[in-house]
Order: sequence, then structure tokens, then C-alpha cells
Amino acid sequence: MKVNYRDTYIGMALVLSSLLGFANTGTIHTIDAFPIAITTNKTTNLIFPYEIQSVDRGSREVLVQKAKGVENILQLKAAKKDMKETNLTVITTDGKLYSFLLNYNPNPVALNYSFGKRDISEVAFSSEKNNEGILKKYSEIALGKKKKLRGVKDKGHGIKLRLIGLYVKDNVMYYRFHIENNSDIRYDIDQLRFFVRDRKKAKRTTYQELEVEPLYIYKDTDKVEGQSEQTLVVALPKQTMSNQKYLAVQLMEENGGRHLELKIKNSKLMRATVL
Repeated sequence: MKVNYRDTYIGMALVLSSLLGFANTGTIHTIDAFPIAITTNKTTNLIFPYEIQSVDRGSREVLVQKAKGVENILQLKAAKKDMKETNLTVITTDGKLYSFLLNYNPNPVALNYSFGKRDISEVAFSSEKNNEGILKKYSEIALGKKKKLRGVKDKGHGIKLRLIGLYVKDNVMYYRFHIENNSDIRYDIDQLRFFVRDRKKAKRTTYQELEVEPLYIYKDTDKVEGQSEQTLVVALPKQTMSNQKYLAVQLMEENGGRHLELKIKNSKLMRATVL
């Protein structure tokens, strides 16, 4: 086979020219890897100003996870002592790349690193999750509010269940319930459940029922002693509904028949007080 040396030389010259031209433009930059020491019995936290998009570790000897329920904190540990030097690459949702050089140290000087403008204590919670501390805070506020809601109650066999307050903050609604046990027999709570239901079942249509899971229950309890009462706050996802539906609240007694149910219409939901 005959080799065309002229074409080969021309091709090599073009490639070399392109590389030299690319280098002369000054568009090639290096990103220095930030050194971090990690160990086996302590967690190192990396706090980024934006949510983490992707993570790549150079070795399995590094244990990596995002903090539970949080999108901008990465937690690191060494899988074994005397881990070999390796690297870690993190890309955040603002398109920024972070490069780290990881080494083993039995006693790291620092355990928490904050990058960018976000304060070291500031975290970005996942949009799919709620911060329990925030839910508790506003549940406490809802419990202490003087304004009450009337007209939503059910009672029987000495037990009374009432909705006495309804509040809203951002995407959460806080329901304040009051349970009274006017009997001498302790009321053991089996379950407290919430459903969105159709008000009327039309002919030849499917009856719909959707259970709503509480986000948080403040002053949660499993019993109400005889001749006593309890007040609790339940945080549910914010919602309104058509006039053809209502929110059902079921309070069920364990090993008993003193079951109660509240029907909360949309007109009541619309009266929620902003916290």
C-alpha cells in the first residue's frame, strides 16, 4: 500500500497549528484541587452555596453521602485507615465545579468547610421534604394562638373531638385539635388519619378517597386519661378543595368502639389564619 507522505505532513501541521492557536487564545485554565483531610471516625461536612447536582469520587475508599433531607451539604469519611490519596469532584446547580484532593488523617484540623456566600450554618432543604425544626416552631405558635375556630366537632361515649384552630404558613396548614375524655375509662388512640373524600357519591361514578399523610404532629399522644383532655397540632400539606369534597379526620380507639370523625369543608379551610 502506498503511503501519501505529503498528506500526512499536511495533516500533522494542521493539528499542530490548531493546538498552538488554541493555547495562544488563553482559554485553557487549570483548577487547583482544594486539599481536605478525612478520617474514619469523624464526619467531614462540605457546605455549598447551591444544591449539589453530581458527585464523583476517585476511590471507593471514600464514603460520600448527601446529608439527609438536605441538598447542599456533602458528608465525607474514610472507609479505612491509611487511605490512599484520591480526589473528589462536585458540581452544583449553578454550574460550578469543585475539585478536592483527599488524604487520610487520623485527626483532621477542620471538619466543616463552607464555600461561597452561604453561611456555614445555612442549609438548603429538599423541596420534597420539610425541616422538622420549622414545623415544630410553627406548631408551637399555632398551639399558643388565642383565635379559635368553632363548629367542627364530633362526640360520643364521653369522648369529644374538636377542631379549635386552623393556621397556614407557606405550604403547610396547622390544625389544632382538642380531645376531651369525660369518661372514667382511658381512651387509647389507635390512629389519627386524614382523608380527602367526596361529599356525595353520585350514581354510576367512582367514589374517591385520598389519604393525606401528616408532615408533623406536635404534642402527639397515644392516650387520653379518664376525666382529662389533650390538645395537639397536626401539620398537613396546604390544600383547598372543591365544594364537592371535604377533609375527613378519623380518631380511632384501640380495642374499642369509641370512634369519632370530623368533616372539614372547604369553607372552613379558607378561614385559616396566616402565621
